[in-house]
Amino acid sequence: MGTLWLLRSCDDGGTDYVCFRPQHDLIEILEGYHLPPQMPLIKRRQRLHPDDATTRLNRLEHSEGFRHGAPLF
Repeated sequence: MGTLWLLRSCDDGGTDYVCFRPQHDLIEILEGYHLPPQMPLIKRRQRLHPDDATTRLNRLEHSEGFRHGAPLF
């Protein structure tokens, strides 16, 4: 898995984001919020085994309304 961004628009014009990026044998997951021109806010950071990261990715897409998108920053 390469770096992957999931995005979800918010009512205030900002964007919730989840970034999946490989780090050695794990996948780092950054969850946050961005409303330009402010700096992005990282709400949570964790590292998961690739199988667990794939499960998380599927849940975010199918249950929480996130969609694949271009990097925000």
